[in-house]
Amino acid sequence: MSLQTSFRQPIKIGEKIARIRVSRGFKQEVLAAELGISQQAVSHIEQDDKIEDDLLKQIADILGVTPDVIKNFDEQAIIYNINNIYDVHDNEIKDNASNNFVAQQINPVEKIVELYERLLQSERENATLRKESN
Repeated sequence: MSLQTSFRQPIKIGEKIARIRVSRGFKQEVLAAELGISQQAVSHIEQDDKIEDDLLKQIADILGVTPDVIKNFDEQAIIYNINNIYDVHDNEIKDNASNNFVAQQINPVEKIVELYERLLQSERENATLRKESN
């Protein structure tokens, strides 16, 4: 394994926003309209290393996540966990009719989005419970 493949740069906060925005099906134009800024301003935000907390909160609310989800978003960790899950199960299911093993075809991008959507739904439910308990 080369040094280049074993070392990865941390993802900038702006890149995390972009990846979450795309996974949630938002275009830059939609996010810009919700924030009351231009699409070019959103593009600049998505390239930034740091974002003010107030702006991060606004973006998180629009995307339906918490600021912590954005801050802690790690696409590589999600991919790693998905790969481990499927390695354990050997990507095979038993075909009861013929007693043969049939390999499942799994689209990792779809699984990432599915797992991330579950995480987002859980975060929403937790936020709702916190609001109700206050």
